[in-house]
Amino acid sequence: MTADKILTLEQLPATLAAWRAAGERIVFTNGCFDLLHLGHVDYLEKAHALGDRLVVGLNTDASVSALKPGRPLQDETARARIMAALAFVDAVVLFGEATPLQLIEVVQPDVLVKGDDYPIDGIVGHELVLNRGGQVLTVPLVAGYSTSRLVEKARQL
Repeated sequence: MTADKILTLEQLPATLAAWRAAGERIVFTNGCFDLLHLGHVDYLEKAHALGDRLVVGLNTDASVSALKPGRPLQDETARARIMAALAFVDAVVLFGEATPLQLIEVVQPDVLVKGDDYPIDGIVGHELVLNRGGQVLTVPLVAGYSTSRLVEKARQL
């Protein structure tokens, strides 16, 4: 079941240890993923292709609201289940902090990835990952797709 891919911070280390024991490369990314769209799917698929397992840090409702007033449009339970339903997402972990740094410290990813709208030195956790020999990469985003754009389009209908 997709809900089995939604892990707590306490469950995560055992899962990561099993993947590492199997020699699998762990990729981490994070976001709000409020209304899933083509840009998200393309981005997450490309992120997964950088390793063997993709862990997605998902902002809680409270942290989304702090970043984006009036959001989220879907609650964290719905967003987590939708993320977990994607074949190329191996684990979803909610985080409520302003940044995913604490979660990145637990995951210790081999690859930290964000969209190419971020400079490498602007990606939270980049120093931690680079200092332990990992990679910090960006992937190209699909132009014209964003949740904000979808919300604006819906308001015009």
